[in-house]
Amino acid sequence: MKGWQFTTTHEPLTLIEKEDPKAKEGYVVLDVMAAGLCHSDVGALEDESWLGLISKRPCILGHEFAGVISEIGPGVEGFKIGDRVGVCPMFASDGTGPSYGRDGGYATKSAVPAEMLVPVPEGVNFAQAAAATDAGMTSYHAVVGMGGVKKGMKVGIIGVGGLGQIGARIAVLQGCEVYGSSRNPVARQKALDLGCKDVVETPDKLAPFECDVIIDFAGSGKTTAQALESIGYRGRVVVVGMAKLETTLNTMTLILKQAEVVGSNGGSSQDIAEVYKLIASGQLDPEIIEIGFNEIADGLEKLKAGGIKGRMVAMIKDEDR
Repeated sequence: MKGWQFTTTHEPLTLIEKEDPKAKEGYVVLDVMAAGLCHSDVGALEDESWLGLISKRPCILGHEFAGVISEIGPGVEGFKIGDRVGVCPMFASDGTGPSYGRDGGYATKSAVPAEMLVPVPEGVNFAQAAAATDAGMTSYHAVVGMGGVKKGMKVGIIGVGGLGQIGARIAVLQGCEVYGSSRNPVARQKALDLGCKDVVETPDKLAPFECDVIIDFAGSGKTTAQALESIGYRGRVVVVGMAKLETTLNTMTLILKQAEVVGSNGGSSQDIAEVYKLIASGQLDPEIIEIGFNEIADGLEKLKAGGIKGRMVAMIKDEDR
């Protein structure tokens, strides 16, 4: 098999060949068909604080992927060779996660605990299936799970990129009145196309809408502080983005508004299944930029530079194997 291997921070990924993984007890082996590129992988390459999360090094990165089962290990039930599946990127019961304890999906093959598999329904292609396992799951969990959005609520979305676009659309589909915030005019138009009622340039301009929930997909520090200032009385701010790892909040605002500020991280297999349903129905169509398997390292550099709108997904073809 081939894979893009991570060694340590400040060193580039290297494309390697190694022995194919085996399906041990409770595991399957996937022929990886698509792998999404995530900003957290850029973080692993650039920020030493991520090293504490990556218990296995060297390790093949990539926690957002989907493929076809090619081998089934002892004790696995409910799946068969040839099944199309996505992989929940959270930690399994054995304490491992893709990229964080075992080899991930920037590879032609990957061994995965069967408990983390999510069947991919008809009407969902592999690029969509891969993007839904992290970008979709994280957005759904932030909006519906931690945000608790329900029909009739006013919802603010800060950052209309790969996650924010999905989050905005999910909130619209929940029957909410949705308001977006982005400095990018193209992203602002995209938010309107997704069903947002209005879009502003900066989070402080969300204040007149008195949102019940504001979800900060940017997490630049200032955006979180402005979200708190803009939230309605007894509102909730959900922080998802990690562009900066610290912020300063006005405690008087927090107290007088009796507001909540909560973090949202990841999600569950059920969140992924719900996103698959929305995609299969045609109601959710994440913006995806497809690249080749050999372009993964360059793709991460583009993510680092910024300006990528939508989710970048590497497609693995027969000639890559």
